[in-house]
Amino acid sequence: MGGGNGQKAKMAREKNLEKSKAAKGSQLETNKKAMSIQCKVCMQTFICTTSETKCKEHAEAKHPKAELYACFPHLKK
Repeated sequence: MGGGNGQKAKMAREKNLEKSKAAKGSQLETNKKAMSIQCKVCMQTFICTTSETKCKEHAEAKHPKAELYACFPHLKK
């Protein structure tokens, strides 16, 4: 009939060990690959989910003399 607290704890430890093995590694490499938007003036990269407003803010703050589409040609439709 078994199944005492010792056995339950052992099973929980084994289960948690399997979970931690699956999540091995860092998110940094994935984040670097996602940096696909680039300002063409200063070459600063932005994550692929960056909105148009954030691109506008960057262009106005860092390159006030340059046009928005010169910095981010992908916004031109």
